[in-house]
Amino acid sequence: MISFQKEIKLAPKPRGFHLITKDIFNAIPLLKDIKIGMCTIFIKHTSASITINENADPTVRLDFESHINKMVPENAPYFKHRYEGPDDMPAHLKASLLGNSVQIPITDGMLNLGTWQGIYLGEHRDYGGSRTLVITVIGQ
Repeated sequence: MISFQKEIKLAPKPRGFHLITKDIFNAIPLLKDIKIGMCTIFIKHTSASITINENADPTVRLDFESHINKMVPENAPYFKHRYEGPDDMPAHLKASLLGNSVQIPITDGMLNLGTWQGIYLGEHRDYGGSRTLVITVIGQ
């Protein structure tokens, strides 16, 4: 049985959805040694999210950003939590809606993603800064 855990820090990214599949893959070189297992990716922030979706057409990521901004608008009159600006509470809501972790099967040394799937970082703040991910791999 192999178990592995590593924290990685992603460089700051602008608000929006960003493919980070290669960052994850590059962070776990022992992946090639695992026949069968699971990889969990957890983001240690309350104003950014992690999800899996379309990895080929960048307009999908733009549509994600447009839609989630319409679902959770800034400056809603009922928001009380505004300590860090108008994007503060909306960022927390977006992060909760999309989630803080994903699990991906490992098969024959590869993340067993679908042909068109990629791992996204959802950056929901105008200036979120670097983001820390915890990558946990268990397998054999």
